[in-house]
Amino acid sequence: MSDTEGTEPEAEQQGAAGPEAEQPVPGATGPEGEQLSPEQEQMLREMEEQMRKVRVEDLVAQSVVSILNLTYRRIAKEDERDLEQARVGIEAIRGMVDVLDPESQREIKNALSQIQVLYAQATGEGGPGAGGAGPEGGAPGPSASPGGQPPPRLWTPGSD
Repeated sequence: MSDTEGTEPEAEQQGAAGPEAEQPVPGATGPEGEQLSPEQEQMLREMEEQMRKVRVEDLVAQSVVSILNLTYRRIAKEDERDLEQARVGIEAIRGMVDVLDPESQREIKNALSQIQVLYAQATGEGGPGAGGAGPEGGAPGPSASPGGQPPPRLWTPGSD
């Protein structure tokens, strides 16, 4: 019984005190086993509390928007162009969009359609016979839509 005497009061304290009580932070040591300061323990408790409030759907939505923005950059910015990475981004968004709420799905699918058009234009620039020539006879660059207008802005949460 002497092996458990040190841990029983702690377990009883956690169970009886409820979720609001200050509980020991699991792994309240640093990466090399050193004890955390009271300030660091408090910060860790606050981060744990924030994580309890996060909804997976919200994290998916934020991730999809980040992937959309990065995918756009990999197509539209000449110094960052990486069409293989853009393809991966498009596929990732297509795989994740269905778990979002209907309004977010509509917004994301609209932005994804615009990115797919830019991607198709960018891959169509590859050379003769690649298809993708615009109505004026030349392949439009990724920074212009088929009508010569700048590409539409990407949707981000909070912007309408």
